[in-house]
Amino acid sequence: MMLRSLLILISLVSTLHAEDPLSGQAGFVSSKFIFDPAPHPQCHASTIVETKSGLVSAWFGGTKEGNPDVGIWLSRQLNGKWTTPVEVANGAETEDPRVNCLNPVLFQVLKGPLLLFYKTGKWWAYSKESTDDGATWSKANRLYNGLFGPVKNKPVLLSDGSILSPTSIEIPSPKGTCWRVHFERSTNGGRTWEYIGPVNEGTEIQGIQPSILFYPNNRLQALGRTQQGRLFEIWSDDGGMNWGEMSLMDLPNNNSGTDAVTLQDGRQLLIYNHCGNMEGRTRGYRSPLNLAISKDGKNWEAALVLETEPKKEFSYPAIIQTSDGLVHITYTWKRLNIRHVVIDPAKLVTKPILNGQWPE
Repeated sequence: MMLRSLLILISLVSTLHAEDPLSGQAGFVSSKFIFDPAPHPQCHASTIVETKSGLVSAWFGGTKEGNPDVGIWLSRQLNGKWTTPVEVANGAETEDPRVNCLNPVLFQVLKGPLLLFYKTGKWWAYSKESTDDGATWSKANRLYNGLFGPVKNKPVLLSDGSILSPTSIEIPSPKGTCWRVHFERSTNGGRTWEYIGPVNEGTEIQGIQPSILFYPNNRLQALGRTQQGRLFEIWSDDGGMNWGEMSLMDLPNNNSGTDAVTLQDGRQLLIYNHCGNMEGRTRGYRSPLNLAISKDGKNWEAALVLETEPKKEFSYPAIIQTSDGLVHITYTWKRLNIRHVVIDPAKLVTKPILNGQWPE
């Protein structure tokens, strides 16, 4: 038994430190795990943000998603190294008996606190504040009046100074769960919020977990996950107050989370699993993990492939661009770790994605 346990441990260590699939791809800067060893058996759904002190990342972790011991964990990057993860929120703080926590989202208010949004097992929404870049946190504050806060992806700061939070809800119905997208807007630094939407009926297209992208003349695009085997998109011409009709993109989606960011040069970066329902999540895995780029949000080009190992989980990515121009990505790595990848977008070499097919 001791020999078998040793062999399993060696195999796990070898897997965790396997050769990086990004090596040799244009634009790649670095890739590393945020923690080693892991402070929990499983983890998922990371978020990342830039503060004046450096990067901060959070995720949920515990024995298994949905178990009461699952809490929100956080690490700060100080002097180029990630700190030992600490649990900054759990269900025992707000509910008795303790319930699980999930889907943290970090957002830095301009000239204000760092906000942490998360949910508990009953899908109650909470937020916490930090005035020291994530070193310490306030008590949990519950969001009431039908507000959910961001459900996976980051809010964005609009040109008028307001904050627009992309969110969604999964409503049980006689024909199955109804997925609807809406937005929440704050004009006072996140202290109070107004509800915008829903922007789809959740019948023909079941969409959740949007990301928000910027275009000239106050135009916005939201895109994200669906049950229909392709990503959804929806557009606003007035900074997110009103939205057009939701439609399906050419890009595939395996019913798994995505994220996107508008770069400083105006291009759009999208990170997602480039596979449809029959190839991806419905067969129990989320691979490959891909990075695509676009100038107009309609025509996308292949930029990088982050992971390719078949029948494994590389999922729920988060993506930001920091003030130095570099792009930072975090994502779930086989539910065992959170991987942090750095990209230089100025050095990406791209090929068109035609008819939803990733180029060779």
